[in-house]
Amino acid sequence: MTREEVFKKVANVIANHFEVDAATVTDPMSIKDDLNADSISVMEFVLELEDEFGTEISDEDAEQIQTVGGAVDYIYSHLNK
Repeated sequence: MTREEVFKKVANVIANHFEVDAATVTDPMSIKDDLNADSISVMEFVLELEDEFGTEISDEDAEQIQTVGGAVDYIYSHLNK
């Protein structure tokens, strides 16, 4: 899976979870600031990513993910191990 394919899937998860248009999702978008996500919303989002990609994201790693691009890069790097 290419990074672009991962990005599209992450953008769709974000669109569904945060009720935004997937076309407006960008790499530098802050999950907490731009999407107005609180800690519970972030946790739910991480769980959705785990389901979508069949991977596990540790709590420590999840806390380090601040942007959409960060989430995409994390998933991309762990899918291709």
